[in-house]
Formats: sequence, structure tokens, C-alpha cells
Amino acid sequence: MCKSINVGIIGMGKALPPRVLTNFDLEKIVETNDEWITTRTGIKERRIVDENSSTSDLATEAAQNALKNAGVSPAEIDLIIVATITPDYKLPSVASIVQSNIGAINAATFDLNAGCSGWVYSIATANAFIQSGFYEKILVVGAETLSTITNWQDRTTCILFGDGAGASVVAKIDEPGFFTFDLGTDGQVEPLYAPGSGSKKLVAEPIPGCTNKVFMIGKDVFKFAVKVQSKSILKLLEKLDMDINEVDLFIPHQANKRIIESACERLNITQDKFMVNLDKYGNTSAASIPLALTEAVEQGKIKKGDTVCVCGFGAGLTWASGIMKWIY
Repeated sequence: MCKSINVGIIGMGKALPPRVLTNFDLEKIVETNDEWITTRTGIKERRIVDENSSTSDLATEAAQNALKNAGVSPAEIDLIIVATITPDYKLPSVASIVQSNIGAINAATFDLNAGCSGWVYSIATANAFIQSGFYEKILVVGAETLSTITNWQDRTTCILFGDGAGASVVAKIDEPGFFTFDLGTDGQVEPLYAPGSGSKKLVAEPIPGCTNKVFMIGKDVFKFAVKVQSKSILKLLEKLDMDINEVDLFIPHQANKRIIESACERLNITQDKFMVNLDKYGNTSAASIPLALTEAVEQGKIKKGDTVCVCGFGAGLTWASGIMKWIY
């Protein structure tokens, strides 16, 4: 019988552009105001890259910080996975650029596109690689420059998105780390996609003149998120025969405060059990959860031995959740 291999996160890091775009700044761009945005989303400001910065720049900085915190050298990394929907180029992958930037000479690379669920998909993939005995140390990064695909004239979407990156070193460890994951897709394109960004020829643009920009039917995504987030978490708890009160902190995708509030109501738990930083960064897609997780560690909201649940949802429409023991 094969001995089970324990896998967990041994280091986290983040990167954020210096430029801050507040709700008051947006009032000068589109017909909106701070009260309207704050009331409906909980977002007060977001970070935006300058014209000389890219997704790989943020991913590289976050990766370097994660490696430093983990005490791992770039040469020890076997694989780099970058979760993103805003790559520098259609080819090569952001992961291959990060590999070159940090000098991870022994690492294979690929990008993963699962929308805002991407980082959780990626750590589940890393877990499987290490469980199989194929690799021992994997760098997983969630990085986005959503400002580059945002229609800044669409007040329903431009208020939501920001840029950033979060990274994690996933490794073989001595004690249990990851407990289980729940990944899924409800194949729907129309509620959330970037038309004209790939090989499909457009008959008509959802918003004329906005090819390659994000298009979203907010009410449909909201309904999906509210339903799937709590359902996925309960599925994990049932699988582990774990009471919800055994989870010390939930790290949800940072999309909208009302979605988080709805999850609390459905799960019958207080909001202080959820890490929230969307007021500072908005929705950073695949970077959202690792950014929030890194800050939770920095702020002392997570300590060694705590049980942590991560849960994301996004384009696809996808969802991804996981429960882990925090081991550093």
C-alpha cells in the first residue's frame, strides 16, 4: 500500500501596483459616486498598473516574496503554475516568463484559466502533482491586470476590478495540510466573458466598440455566486464530517460584500469568520484569494494549526473550494 503524501502551503507572498484608484476618482470618469459603489459592492478603492507594467511583473514580485517567506530557492521549484485571465501575451505563458525572471531553472511551467476560481484550481492541481510523487515543490501564483481588459465607460463593471498578485509555495510536508477540494463548472459563457479576445469570430459585440473587454451580466453572476459558494463549502464539510465551527477562517473570493453577507446568512455564521479586503483592492480575479490569504497571515488572523477554508467562483462559470490546516 502506498503511503499517503502530506501536502500544504509553506509560504505566501503578494504584489500590488502603487497606483490607487478611488471611488472618487471614478466619479470623474463615469456617472457614478462613492456612496453608490460602496453600498452595492463594499469597494472603496482598487490598485491599477501603469502602462509599463504587466501581469508577469506582478506575478514575479509575488513569487519572489513567497519564496523568501518559505525559505525556498528558485532552483528548488519543480513546477510553476500561474492562474490568470490577463496574460502578457497569448504565448508564451506568464508562468514561463516568471520562471525566467526568478531563475527557476529546474521548473516546468504552465498557465491555468479558471477565472476567479483559478488559484484554488491551481493549488488543487499542485496538490495532485505532489500526491502522485511527481514533484515536491510547486510555485502557484494568481496574478491579474484586469484594468487592461476593463471597459472604463461601463459603470456596471469598471467599478469592480483591480490589479494584483498573490503567490504560494506548495510542498511535500510532514503533517497533513490540504484536506480536500471541490472543483466544478456550470458551462455558461454569456454571463461573464471577454468577447473578441480569442479565435471565435463575433457576429455582434455585446457592447459596440469594446472588443477584448470584460462583459458581464451582473445579476446572473450574482445569483450563481450566492448559490454555489455556500453549497460548495457545505459539500466539503460533509465530505470531511466536519462542523462548520471547526473552521477558524474563511477566505472567499473578494467580489462583492453582498455575496459574502449572503454566504454568512446561508451558513449561519458571523461575518468575522470571513476575511475581507475587497474594500482596498476590488475584484482581482485569480489574485483575489491568495492576496486575502497573505494579508490574513500578515495580520495575525491565521496562526499555525488553524483550519482555513478557501472558496472562489468565476468565469466558466466555475467554482472551487478547499479546506486546509495552516502549517506555518
